[in-house]
Amino acid sequence: MSNFAAFGIGLATQTRDAGKVLDTWFPTVGTGGDVGAAVALAEALGYEGGAMTFPLGEATLDGSELAATDPIARVVAGVTAGTVAGTPTGTERFPVATFIEDLEAAPVDAHDVYLRLHLLSHRFLRPHGANLDGAFGLLSNVVWTDHGPCDPEGFEGLRLSLAAAGHRVRVTSVDKFPRMTDYVVPTGVRIGDADRVRLGAHLAVGTTVMHEGFVNFNAGTLGASMVEGRISAGVVVGDGSDIGGSASIMGTLSGGGSEVIRIGEGSLIGANAGVGISLGDGCVVEAGLYVTAGTKVALPDGSVVKAGELSGRDGLLFRRDSQTGAVVVLDREPGSADWGGLNSQLHAND
Repeated sequence: MSNFAAFGIGLATQTRDAGKVLDTWFPTVGTGGDVGAAVALAEALGYEGGAMTFPLGEATLDGSELAATDPIARVVAGVTAGTVAGTPTGTERFPVATFIEDLEAAPVDAHDVYLRLHLLSHRFLRPHGANLDGAFGLLSNVVWTDHGPCDPEGFEGLRLSLAAAGHRVRVTSVDKFPRMTDYVVPTGVRIGDADRVRLGAHLAVGTTVMHEGFVNFNAGTLGASMVEGRISAGVVVGDGSDIGGSASIMGTLSGGGSEVIRIGEGSLIGANAGVGISLGDGCVVEAGLYVTAGTKVALPDGSVVKAGELSGRDGLLFRRDSQTGAVVVLDREPGSADWGGLNSQLHAND
């Protein structure tokens, strides 16, 4: 049997008629040194390498090498007990075990994608710690409801039949990615509006996402951070940084952007500001200023360069001259905290 880099044991939902996978919830995941407990299960299932998903059932445990006291065996038994043959929403749930041999290889199916998203939100991986190329093409568009995931095809008829049975359906979104908190609730964080954090977001301990904050998949924070603005897909924010109200950070999903933008430690992007370049440690972008790679900025010596040439540099203050309108860059003193820094009481999310 080949070694594997990650595994997950959980429940998948698929349409009863077409067998279209709508989601997979993995309450148990592991990577690296944590995969050892799942080796016996992989051997019992006949795993031979690559990325593979196996349906589980009560027979999975019969005659296998799994001991009754093995924690993986107990999880398998638990998800098997959670099998639902049919639901009022035209779906069925079944237990699965998914194994991934190489996280640097592209995912092969929806189960594979969901496992990688869980690993990110469970903080087993940091953003960009797994290949997510082609993920959109492997996931189904889903109507996310308080009755569970539903297929958009024929949904209005389903809603009518449920209403006739006395079940009013609340639709939270129509998307390929669900909200994170329906699958993973990480410790040590606060989230003002769960609809604004997608599964696959990485929120470090001490992160506070306010009601207007947004964090996309394969993006997030590496330490205590205040998020009142938008952290787009692929963006990584360092410890002690503040993304101000309605601030925006360019991602890599659209618009031709290719740079993975990183915000360093102890930096501030002011309210209604934004960046399309990386910031180093201790940087400030004043409120209302949007800095793209092509923005021409004046340096302290009077020279003018494109902001992209300053990407990732530490200790810079970007501001707009209120009289001339020119964007200027000033050097900040090392360790300067003139923007106040984070309020530690707001990020003690015990």
